[in-house]
Amino acid sequence: MMDKTLHLQHHHGPRDLSDRFALGTVKLLRGLMDLFFRKRYGHRAVMLETVAAVPGMVGGALQHLKALRRIEDDMGWIRTLLDEAENERMHLMTFVHVARPSRLERLMILVAQGLFYNAYFILYLLSPKTAHRVVGYLEEEAVVSYSRYLGEIDAGRLPNGPAPQIAIDYWGLAEDADLRSVVEAVRADEAGHRDVNHEFADQLAGLAPARPGAAPFRDAA
Repeated sequence: MMDKTLHLQHHHGPRDLSDRFALGTVKLLRGLMDLFFRKRYGHRAVMLETVAAVPGMVGGALQHLKALRRIEDDMGWIRTLLDEAENERMHLMTFVHVARPSRLERLMILVAQGLFYNAYFILYLLSPKTAHRVVGYLEEEAVVSYSRYLGEIDAGRLPNGPAPQIAIDYWGLAEDADLRSVVEAVRADEAGHRDVNHEFADQLAGLAPARPGAAPFRDAA
């Protein structure tokens, strides 16, 4: 239990200006989410996952093009990043069944995704290391959000209904699984994304040895 708690609470301290920029950007995004959604964690999850599914697809595509240009092995980065994008998309599909976003929220999703996609694409072109650090910090905040979501469920302030069938099928949960089990599974995924993206940033900064990318996130927990 202690090891799991420490794993979930891991924070990467910023080492340079790039890291501080990444952390500041994520804190700003977190503040906007808190302002709009407050403790509506199901709706917050829908918005979060529409944004969180973008970096893996952008990074995977750009790493793919880089490998083609240089005619070299990608060390498993492409597969890892595309797995991340798919995993985050499944988070979204799950929470859509839980929160059922309104038309206003769907409009916000459209705008947020368009802005974030283009900003992240440009950032990745300019500094892949900073881009991965942004995702690492974004996932740190996701772990915090899902931990608070669990706290609200445990306190009885949010309902703990049955798990959507899509979540049962994807994570291989018991047929009588509840929403709490789903949130725990999602939180574990986010912790995996956090660690992988911080490691990728460290590799790009020369702070960690280059090694093959992680296994698919759903299988890595």
